[in-house]
Amino acid sequence: MPIQSLKGALRALLLVAIFFAGVWSQSSGVIDGFLWYLPDVQYLAVQHLWLTAISGCLAIAVAIPLGIVLSRPSMARFAESLMQVLNVGTTIPTLAVLALSMSFLGIGTVPAIFGLFVATLLPIARNTYAGLKGVDPALMEAAAGIGMSPAQRLLRVELPNALYVIFAGIRTALSINVGTVPLAFLIGAGGLGELIFTGIDLYDPVMMLSGAIPTALLAIVVDALVATVAFLVVPRGVNPSRA
Repeated sequence: MPIQSLKGALRALLLVAIFFAGVWSQSSGVIDGFLWYLPDVQYLAVQHLWLTAISGCLAIAVAIPLGIVLSRPSMARFAESLMQVLNVGTTIPTLAVLALSMSFLGIGTVPAIFGLFVATLLPIARNTYAGLKGVDPALMEAAAGIGMSPAQRLLRVELPNALYVIFAGIRTALSINVGTVPLAFLIGAGGLGELIFTGIDLYDPVMMLSGAIPTALLAIVVDALVATVAFLVVPRGVNPSRA
């Protein structure tokens, strides 16, 4: 009962906060300011999602096969060392990665996609590797006992049991990606960062929030979409949230 009362009180406070925020924004003209920037938000949001989609798909296409290769017994001696090489993409600040990619690839979309790809790679590869290594050895022994080849064990036993962990890595990576794309504006790739950084330069809070709020919403939406796909794809009984 105390927990339910606390939840009810928090909901009431949230509703009150939303009400007063609406009153303040209406009286201060903030809503009119957001509506003024709405065409820019729509145009830049498409650029933002396009950068996320291209770099994210490239990272998934490379990281999952890489994680599979590193999880093979023959790679056990080198897996962690190679994973530390991938870790460079996350230890170096993303802005520095973008600057380095700009030095080699010029200004615009291509270096931005490359920098975002590097920043997104590790979580997916790490989770793919961890998910495959975490498969119950008893399942592997049973699969070998009924005569499955290594390829069959990978496709029918290991990957289905590792999907939940792999999707967790994809969710993390894409959320990071969406939040990092605004930096791509600094090297001429567009996106909602144009409103954020221009608003900061001009000391225009409405312009800044017109870029920041949609970015946050896009991260939430992308995370929810990946979670929905994971719910539909992960075999029943593998996802611990369904247990």
